[in-house]
Amino acid sequence: MSAILFSTIDVSRQVFYRSSLSYACVNLKPIVPGHVLVIPNRPVPRIADLNASELASLMISVQRVGSVLERAYGAHGLTVACQDGKAAGQSIPHVHFHLLPRRLAGDRFSGDRNDEIYPALEHAETELRGAAEETNKGRERLRVDADENRKPRSKEEMEEEAKWLMGFFEDESEDSKAC
Repeated sequence: MSAILFSTIDVSRQVFYRSSLSYACVNLKPIVPGHVLVIPNRPVPRIADLNASELASLMISVQRVGSVLERAYGAHGLTVACQDGKAAGQSIPHVHFHLLPRRLAGDRFSGDRNDEIYPALEHAETELRGAAEETNKGRERLRVDADENRKPRSKEEMEEEAKWLMGFFEDESEDSKAC
């Protein structure tokens, strides 16, 4: 099996969902439990660079993965975000959507703190850029920035979450299923 790359980062062992043109993977430093990325297979920098089939697959994947995240994490909704281009805060030149399961109460951004999730997402994008830069230098596979609030997870922890999430897709069609 060939490596699944998010830009230059090998995320093969973090992937829990695949369709013919997109995939979803767990996050190294999730902002909230269940924070995942949904990514097209073809590494293009902007949404406008996707063809119609890729865009449709990506959005269907966002919908399917989001539905599973809500069920798996007992969420009441989702924050779905995409920084489309460097000017919008995108740090990795590969289109991707952040999906964050949200609760009416009990997550660190619930209630009056709801909008604080957006600066946290921007910070997460900066960390992704650091990971890609380190990979390109051939040093460490992923760079871990110091952030007391979000500890990086081990490869084993991410693989465990990915395997757990795969179980929610067992009855999916041939075009979109767990890995």
